[in-house]
Amino acid sequence: MDPSPKINRREFLGSAATIAASITIVPSHVIAGTGHIPPSDQLVVANIGCGTQGLREMGSLLQNPKVRIVAVCDSNKLSTDYIDWSAHGIRNDIRKVLDDPTWWEGKPGIPGGRDVGQEYVEKYYAKNKPSGKYKGCESYEDYRELFAKEKGIDAVKIMTPDHTHASIALAAMNRNMHVVTHKPISNRLIEGRKVIEKAKESGMITHLLAWSDRPEYRQIKAWMDEGLIGDLQEIHNWSYRPAWQQWTKRPTEIQQVPAGFNWDLWLGPVPDMPYHKNYTHNVFRGWYEFGGGSVADMGHYSLFPLFETLGINRSPISARAFGTTSREEIDQVYQWVKNEVAFPASCTIKWKFPEQEKLPAFELFWYDGGMKPFACEELDMDGKDTPEEGLLLVGTKGKIIGGFRGENPVLLPESKMAIRPESEKINSREVERNTDQWVDAMLEGRQTSGSFIRAQTITDTINLGAVALRANKRIDFDPNLIKITNDEAVNKFLTREYRSGWEI
Repeated sequence: MDPSPKINRREFLGSAATIAASITIVPSHVIAGTGHIPPSDQLVVANIGCGTQGLREMGSLLQNPKVRIVAVCDSNKLSTDYIDWSAHGIRNDIRKVLDDPTWWEGKPGIPGGRDVGQEYVEKYYAKNKPSGKYKGCESYEDYRELFAKEKGIDAVKIMTPDHTHASIALAAMNRNMHVVTHKPISNRLIEGRKVIEKAKESGMITHLLAWSDRPEYRQIKAWMDEGLIGDLQEIHNWSYRPAWQQWTKRPTEIQQVPAGFNWDLWLGPVPDMPYHKNYTHNVFRGWYEFGGGSVADMGHYSLFPLFETLGINRSPISARAFGTTSREEIDQVYQWVKNEVAFPASCTIKWKFPEQEKLPAFELFWYDGGMKPFACEELDMDGKDTPEEGLLLVGTKGKIIGGFRGENPVLLPESKMAIRPESEKINSREVERNTDQWVDAMLEGRQTSGSFIRAQTITDTINLGAVALRANKRIDFDPNLIKITNDEAVNKFLTREYRSGWEI
């Protein structure tokens, strides 16, 4: 079967009764036996965002026979100036998926943009064509044009910078498309609430990619349910991030917008500002306008599944944060740098949570940029320190410590572990994100475990942390009123100033 015709599942099912009388439809198991899955059993996907992470994750979509990518979108046409964690990681990933060791041979830099995304899709699907050629993936600069022209899309995968996630997700759900997005749902609390409410109202299937099944968390919960640490008092989570260059003020240098890059579209809802390369590609997350900082980058992975496992579904009622400060020399005098535009190089954030259905009120602490809690007494007396990244739960009777996402959890003091049954101790494993969970859910018409409708508490928490950093004071939050109650002026950080025509 030729995968190039753009008929989606809904169109296929709707037309099946009409054409059944005139032709015989080959059973799906017969077609599957040839290595193909019929359109009626495939999820038709548009991939929006073809930067480093968008391309890195595209391979798993292409290799999933239940998925058919028919469109890609990015405000950048093609460039080789992307920044990544290695010089050839993206190139080598694509080579492996395409089974082509010469892809990007002799070309400089790290590639990205919609032209690369389109080429990736079409080269992969061409492998299964007798002719070795395939033309069935459209390329768009503007996701709004994609939505207007592509009528057969089942789902969109959003891999753009944080500040455009909400706009794209809302537009997709308004057109009855399922949505899967990279974290966060939004980098503004009120936007996040609106996206989640739309997901509830629309009934569309949604999925936040930061969710994963964590068997370690089930072990931690079992120990807590057994009363081994008493009543929960504190949760501490820390990461070495940020892993990108961080600034303290906006660039003043005037730079020309690169050819093929639509800066206006990249800004999306953010008011006009001059282009600079330090905003784009892999460094956007460090800016208040465009990103969510390290806590949005990594905190979703550790805290979203932890909240789900422990039943934490009531949002924090206050937050306080401290961040790195700096000075600069001006006319031979060191002056304080007042940073109102970017996340600090390191920070610690404390949230107070109300009583949950099965948990008492507790506090959550986040640390990044090299900051972490000092070793507790139980570690110190064994000559141990807190790891580079980790998770610590403190109760009235004991503690549990593990890796950043709870890997290899240990009861403290460790003498408690010696008396635990060997059968209950789990071997920590790295749980990789894959497309199976959300693809199968969308094909079957059921919500995923990582659905937007389950993500309000984590979304509120992450975005309230950013507000606390910007406010530079303790903020009290009413989750029902969606309002900062102790300082009216700080409420402006719950939303953003919108460019005309991009209001949410």
